Amino acid sequence: MAEAMEVVPEFGDVRDEEQLDWGKLAAYLRGKIPGADAPMTVKQFRGGSSNLTYLLRFDDREWVMRRPPFGPLPVGGHDMGREYKVLSRLWEVFKPAPRGMLYSDDASIVGAPFFVMERRNGIVIKNREPLPVELGNDPATFRAISEGFIDTLADLHAVDYAAIGLGSLGKPDGFLKRQVTGWMGRWEKAKTREVPLMEKLGAWFLDNIPASPPPVLVHNDFYLHNIMLGAFNHGDVVGVFDWEMSTIGDPLVDLGIAIGYWRDKSDPPELVMTSYGEAHTLRRGFMTRDELVHRYASRTGRDVSGIPFYWAWAHWKTATVVEQIYVRYVRGQTTDPRFALMGPMAPALAFAAAQVASRLGFKE
Repeated sequence: MAEAMEVVPEFGDVRDEEQLDWGKLAAYLRGKIPGADAPMTVKQFRGGSSNLTYLLRFDDREWVMRRPPFGPLPVGGHDMGREYKVLSRLWEVFKPAPRGMLYSDDASIVGAPFFVMERRNGIVIKNREPLPVELGNDPATFRAISEGFIDTLADLHAVDYAAIGLGSLGKPDGFLKRQVTGWMGRWEKAKTREVPLMEKLGAWFLDNIPASPPPVLVHNDFYLHNIMLGAFNHGDVVGVFDWEMSTIGDPLVDLGIAIGYWRDKSDPPELVMTSYGEAHTLRRGFMTRDELVHRYASRTGRDVSGIPFYWAWAHWKTATVVEQIYVRYVRGQTTDPRFALMGPMAPALAFAAAQVASRLGFKE
């Protein structure tokens, strides 16, 4: 098994290639968010692999600022305006959502649109890193984390999105078809080598799109490493992050993504290897995928019999997501050493997607 990646601190000094005009940002924020009249210091969060996320400190006040990564960006991705719109409203009815405080599309300030949100404090399980030591190794803790994780997704899908002014966030009609065709296009733009299985799967998904249940507010990237756990009650989800792809659509897309990132002991070795020795959910106490799906169904009352389609689609989509990250490293747009290890992931995820889709008749 590949060696696990080194433990990365929550934040540190800003990488040289990801420095911004901090003086201009400080001047812009002055008088717009609480505390911003004090001198500003900046650190950079290390956990994410997509948008650039910075910790802004003004004496005893802390805020989080997010902007897209440098270099060419996929159409529709890294949408700071969308993320801000959701977080400026969702926090009122969904407690794990941090409050969005300010948004600007003036690229002259930090080189791209950006927004500022409140900082949440707790424990984050980082992808491909050892479990935080604060969590211990008690199976009961891991069971509580699993329950809190899937219950939070169910609670999100119960939000009356129209009542908080998010009814125009997406177009539910044809949502799944647009997801498939959109990610097919993104794969073509990002791929660093040919993976014929990706094109074959995309065509199969288009031919086998199921009927969707009534639409909900979809996070569109809901998985264990995008949530924050309570520092004392580890089963309490105190933060859900990375909302830039959220929309109104099929709730089973979120469930498929959630279980697609989850690892089970029955997974093919190639899929487990993508965790680089840190497949957290293989530890005793974490729920299995089947248990997650059953609990979600019980809590929401939704029919989940068609979940293999969404699960396979999630693996296929994730193959493109990691390729989009990897190609930034290949092009020299980032020096983050984590991204250098992502080369083998897209083929492994395509293979996993094909195995799940074969349950529904897909043939390689």
